[in-house]
Amino acid sequence: MDQITLESQTRTETTKGQLKKSRIEGLVPAVLYGSDQKTIHLFVKEKEISKILGVGFNQLINLRVDGSPKTVLIKEIQKHVVSEKLLHIDFHAISLQKEIEVDVPVHITGECPGVKSQGGILEHVLRELKIRCLPTNIPKSIDIDVSNLNIGHNISVKDIAPPTNITILSVKDSIVLNVVAPTKIEVATAADTIAASPAEPEVITKGKKEDEEGAAATPGAKPAAAGAKPAAGTPAKVETKPEKK
Repeated sequence: MDQITLESQTRTETTKGQLKKSRIEGLVPAVLYGSDQKTIHLFVKEKEISKILGVGFNQLINLRVDGSPKTVLIKEIQKHVVSEKLLHIDFHAISLQKEIEVDVPVHITGECPGVKSQGGILEHVLRELKIRCLPTNIPKSIDIDVSNLNIGHNISVKDIAPPTNITILSVKDSIVLNVVAPTKIEVATAADTIAASPAEPEVITKGKKEDEEGAAATPGAKPAAAGAKPAAGTPAKVETKPEKK
């Protein structure tokens, strides 16, 4: 991997007001550190570092500190939550003769038959893989071919053949890509809703209806309670027997 040269200058400003003024002038506060590197506080030009960030996060940088070159990687960046303006950058000094661990993005290649001809959905579960290699062997991405991936199939970390001189450190059983069938959403129609509704229970009102009809036949009269005696003035029903001859 080729290195990009970036100029820097040491800084002594530490207050918020001083750093804010420097950012307005186009300088981004930074810090350089490493296992064998004493921590140095720096400024880098915003325009230059923005171009490098556009190339990739794992880009090797030849950082010149007061004329002295240092091979570094960008370890961390901080941006404003609203404007996304660069606020701070961490540089990590490395040795080209020692292996390092970095995260590399996953890049999909080929056409997936599970999506194209079977109507499935390709889920990109793991978008980065952790690898170990020499800084000069860091790939821009790990390519994964999906030309043989059908519905119900997946690709795990253990299925990926790493490039030469690179060791993949991510958990072997972790799923990277997965093809699933589309989810069916059933929309109930008005007819289905009515058919699915439970029938209302039949209310039996026969006794009440008969009482109401009896009351209607004798205006003002209330239905007689069971076993009640006839009211005064009401002729009783007399059963007559035929006379013997």
